[in-house]
Amino acid sequence: MPKAIIRYKKPETLKILKALAEYFDFEISEPKETGFEINGVLFIPGDKSADISELGKIFSGKNLDAAELRKKAWQRGK
Repeated sequence: MPKAIIRYKKPETLKILKALAEYFDFEISEPKETGFEINGVLFIPGDKSADISELGKIFSGKNLDAAELRKKAWQRGK
């Protein structure tokens, strides 16, 4: 089944769309807001129940320094 996304600003628009949906027999689904959008990029918040204790085993004892990682890994190509 084809899908279309309609963005609207006024809440009255949704009321009109719901009335049209009954008349033209199409479905309106309202997705749950899981994040927010900036410049077309959807940001989804992390799951607070995630267990990150296993990551400590991977990174402990490696003498990692954030400044050193930036110097090595985030070099711009010229």
